[in-house]
Amino acid sequence: MRRISVFGATGSIGESTFDLLMRQGGPSAYRTVALTGGRNVARLAVQARALRAEIAVTAHDECLPLLREALAGSGIEAAAGPAALIEAADRPADWIMSAIVGAAGLAPGFRALRHGTTLALANKESLVTAGPLLMAEAARHDARILPVDSEHSAIFQSLLGEDLSAVETVTITASGGAFRDWPLDRLAGATVAQASTHPNWAMGQRITIDSASMFNKALEVIETREYFGISPDQIRVLVHPESLVHALVGFRDGGMIAHMGMPDMRHAIGYALNWPDRARLPVARLDLATAGSLNFHNPDPVRYPALDLARQVMDIRGLAGAAFNAAKESALDAFVAGRIGFIAMASVVEATLTQLSAGSALGNPATSLDNVFQMDAEARRIAEGIMAERKV
Repeated sequence: MRRISVFGATGSIGESTFDLLMRQGGPSAYRTVALTGGRNVARLAVQARALRAEIAVTAHDECLPLLREALAGSGIEAAAGPAALIEAADRPADWIMSAIVGAAGLAPGFRALRHGTTLALANKESLVTAGPLLMAEAARHDARILPVDSEHSAIFQSLLGEDLSAVETVTITASGGAFRDWPLDRLAGATVAQASTHPNWAMGQRITIDSASMFNKALEVIETREYFGISPDQIRVLVHPESLVHALVGFRDGGMIAHMGMPDMRHAIGYALNWPDRARLPVARLDLATAGSLNFHNPDPVRYPALDLARQVMDIRGLAGAAFNAAKESALDAFVAGRIGFIAMASVVEATLTQLSAGSALGNPATSLDNVFQMDAEARRIAEGIMAERKV
């Protein structure tokens, strides 16, 4: 029986993964090793009971008593904290979903690769902050990383059977987020509630806000370079309001392959879960006659400065991705907390990168997770200092 673990089981990706696992037989089809989550321990316990997991882990130590209570009598082990997450990742599994949000997902996913497992990677920050390390670790242990972001799953599928040297361009699409049609002068007053509403996708709050600012797409541009080895000048972004075309790959003969489908993350998750086979999935089928038309346009660099920042990060490489992501997470935290405005997030990230560029560390190669986390901590410290100084 195939052994599986889900890291970030109670988030939007985790919930979709749980839905597919249950539809495909649940505990009769899979042996669930570990499920992890955050503060929603009640939901984590429900999932663990349904899948008969061996262990359920909450990232927060203070939530452990509630998790133990929710699992009482089930025989399922309960644990909490960062060390418990790593221990859970050390339990051998054949397929692991890495869906913990943010830089916190890097260490568990990295550790899981030691077992030569298949890592379904929804945690884009892992490739952004430590792409070369992650890919090298997978190769060292003969492990496989399958992309779960809808765009990167689309690229992966479009490249099957193709010679990478024949690729001219890779285009990832973006919905444009909640504010794609707003006048620019309104963005400064955008609220957290307004930024948390996505026009097409059902996602968690943080990634929805990142979609509105295009920081999510900026991370995905870097992720494309790190996973596929595509040159930055070959990677393009188009705003596609319908969110039906997820990626396009252009070839040197002038042909182009587009991956299309309804905006439902269960497609990319299900593809990774069943790869190399294609299973029947419970997603709506795309009807082009009903869709009527598809629209595309270039992103406005004034509206979406995050994309230019991603280009700078790819030029620097080294530890720049770790700094970029850390500053972005700090700025996002501050926006959600009401400490800064929407458009201030990009300026905080830019100022953090500028300050770090004054030294030599930003372009240094990521040689270990330790120096990635050191840069992460330094970038967060600088970002917080910038916000405090500006009182934005």
